[in-house]
Amino acid sequence: MQNVISGALEPRLVGCNMEATGGNDEVSGELASVAHAVSLPAESYGNDPDIEMAWAMRAMQHAEVYYKLISSVDPQFLKLTKVDDQIYSEFRENFKKLRIDVLDPEELKSEAAKEKWRPFCLKFDGIVEDFNYGTLLRLNCSQGYTEENTIFAPRIQFFAIEIARNREGYNEAVYTSVQDKEEEKGANNGGDKGANNGGEEEKGANREGEKEKTNKGGEKEKEAYKEINKSGETAM
Repeated sequence: MQNVISGALEPRLVGCNMEATGGNDEVSGELASVAHAVSLPAESYGNDPDIEMAWAMRAMQHAEVYYKLISSVDPQFLKLTKVDDQIYSEFRENFKKLRIDVLDPEELKSEAAKEKWRPFCLKFDGIVEDFNYGTLLRLNCSQGYTEENTIFAPRIQFFAIEIARNREGYNEAVYTSVQDKEEEKGANNGGDKGANNGGEEEKGANREGEKEKTNKGGEKEKEAYKEINKSGETAM
């Protein structure tokens, strides 16, 4: 596999459960082979394009779930692992001045950076499951997972940077942007109702809208956490 890591360790492929659709035994066999291969360490496969594609799809699925989570729940209250406090403490102790709102790829993938990241990452071997699995990481935390804004990183490096972004308020931009759009949409709907039904009904609609928005917020939070859990330990 092409060396796409941006951090200190060579990432392993994230496990992928794949099932064939239809009764084509040949296709089923191919998918089974791919599913088996993605559970192997990176050094076991080289530059096989099918394996790279399966791994990239799994990494993208993880990215989509995570972005949905920080869009639906205030990131400052998120807990990504059981050892968030330890990860954050170790990260800021070793990388006090690292700018995390907009990452410089050289701070992650240069030879000097890899040497600095390696001991940090290895501290979590056996503490964070699949700590060196390949994961997608955004460079600019105010933007989504676009081709220009995304690099590959070991899982523990992703956790360290995203936990810090959440705790230090940098991921708030994503959450606020999404919530503002929803509030604007709700305000427009409330205005239409008020114009048609009169002032008192408009107030009632606004109250109901706020109540509904609160309920939907709780539902979205539960849904996001459910989806994160559904993606499995290899996804997060």
